[in-house]
Amino acid sequence: MAKTKVGGKTRQHPPRPGKRLGLKVSEGQKVKAGNILIRQRGSTFYPGENVKMGRDFTLYALKDGIVEFKQKEGKKYLWLKSR
Repeated sequence: MAKTKVGGKTRQHPPRPGKRLGLKVSEGQKVKAGNILIRQRGSTFYPGENVKMGRDFTLYALKDGIVEFKQKEGKKYLWLKSR
């Protein structure tokens, strides 16, 4: 009789691929409408002017502009300044 129950062969699973999260553009960079700005899990950054949040918390540009980061009331926002 075994002393411990079998937990499965977890060591033999191959490594899982990364989800490619994070900033896709930096501050001061020009972007076009529809460009993805940030991929994130949860709302680390909030949408500001001319930015919208998708249902998976992705921030994307609504108009052409220049990327800006701002902080208000302890929250980090991502804005697009119109060209």
